[in-house]
Amino acid sequence: MIVRAQQNDTLDLLVWRYLGSTSSIAAVLAINPDIASLGAFLPMGKAINLPDRTPAAPVLQMINLWD
Repeated sequence: MIVRAQQNDTLDLLVWRYLGSTSSIAAVLAINPDIASLGAFLPMGKAINLPDRTPAAPVLQMINLWD
């Protein structure tokens, strides 16, 4: 997925906004090796490639015998 940076965006804010978590920042840096040289704030309108969202694992309901 390709997204564009907004004014005063940082990489972690951009990743959190589109993916809902900052756990994939390492993957974003691997896909976009030139981002690290841009500094803390991304230039407005900079195109950033993001990895696809991975579906969340289903949550199993636990049953307690004493309930």
